[in-house]
Amino acid sequence: MKDVRITHIGGPTVLIEVHGWRLLTDPTFDAPGRRYTFGWGTSSRKLTGPAIAAADLAPIDAVLLTHDHHADNLDDAGRALLATVGTVVTTTSGARRLGAGRGLTPWAGTVLNEPGRPAIEITATPCRHGPPLSHPITGDVIGFALRWESQDHGALWISGDTVLYDGVRQVAGLVEVDLALLHLGGVRFPVTGPLRYTMTATDAVELCRLVRPRTVIPVHYEGWQHFRQGRAAAEQAFAAAPDVRVRWLPLGIGTDVAE
Repeated sequence: MKDVRITHIGGPTVLIEVHGWRLLTDPTFDAPGRRYTFGWGTSSRKLTGPAIAAADLAPIDAVLLTHDHHADNLDDAGRALLATVGTVVTTTSGARRLGAGRGLTPWAGTVLNEPGRPAIEITATPCRHGPPLSHPITGDVIGFALRWESQDHGALWISGDTVLYDGVRQVAGLVEVDLALLHLGGVRFPVTGPLRYTMTATDAVELCRLVRPRTVIPVHYEGWQHFRQGRAAAEQAFAAAPDVRVRWLPLGIGTDVAE
């Protein structure tokens, strides 16, 4: 993918720089140490802070917020940052709760326009943030497929927090993907036992063999107690799948993503 720089800041938080645009995903900038509740008896402690402070990122043109109601995707410092950003794209229920932003349902779209820059088309993709029938508890979540005119090999796709299920498999038939930012971590909570709320690397391999991205960048695998599969375990799973091209980014360092 030409002329794209990705900076992994921590957890799901990524800065995407493309043709003058500065887009931020799921802003999480609180200091480590605090425990957050996620509802229905679930909670987790943040273990590491962001690799870059929010104050050092300005300006941000738009935030792509997969969901607003879990602190590992939007914490207090992230909420404060939203007030400084011109555009927030999120779920329809999230936009209502925030009182602002462009709310999307799966497969709906919007466009970012700015003079002197190429338009970026954003399409929301499906997510299910847990096992079957968990939606009333886990709430609405979306991913994002980003397209702009100079792309040669397809979209930049952000999976969002999701397990592997038929909805996310639809991406394979509807979106040509060049670069995929996949939310991993194999999230589990003691109170719900073996149930998972995000993909493991094994799930990601299965999904990638359907979607066939040219490059995969893992995110959302470190920094929290409830992320149960870290980088080392994920690397082992990806090593058994040489047909999936994985690129691990250093935290806090902008990386040019070339073809």
